[in-house]
Amino acid sequence: MEIEFVRLTEVPAGDILSHMSDPRVAEHMPLLTEAWTEDTVAAFVAAKEACWARDGLGHWAFVVDGAYVGWGGFQKEGEEWDFGLVLRPDRFGLGLRIAKKALAFARTDPRIPYVTFLLPPSRRHLGALRRMGAEQVGEMMYEGNRFLKFRLGTE
Repeated sequence: MEIEFVRLTEVPAGDILSHMSDPRVAEHMPLLTEAWTEDTVAAFVAAKEACWARDGLGHWAFVVDGAYVGWGGFQKEGEEWDFGLVLRPDRFGLGLRIAKKALAFARTDPRIPYVTFLLPPSRRHLGALRRMGAEQVGEMMYEGNRFLKFRLGTE
């Protein structure tokens, strides 16, 4: 199985639209409150590309054996690098493999001494995150929603 990280601009917008329109994706994404359109996808990709321009790092599209399976990566939130991962429902089982590859990348980047993860309280299966060594460091409000905050050292 070949896992590639490519820029979001390298995958068809229709793939992202289909992915983000699946109601199963919204179940654990409290910030996903409106239906996605072609314009939403364009604005999303532009915002993620702006992170790359500003920070030199951002979100990728994840491609496995040539097929788009989701998106995620690192986004600077204040002084911290937050890691996010949003997979197509039929590819949820790839989360740990993709996360491990992304975290291996983070360990080689001197700008990232640790990563944070923000998860909604609806996420009940946190064993893999804890097995990787992440520790819950509290809770926080983000855009009016409560999230569990975890931290994982990369050094």
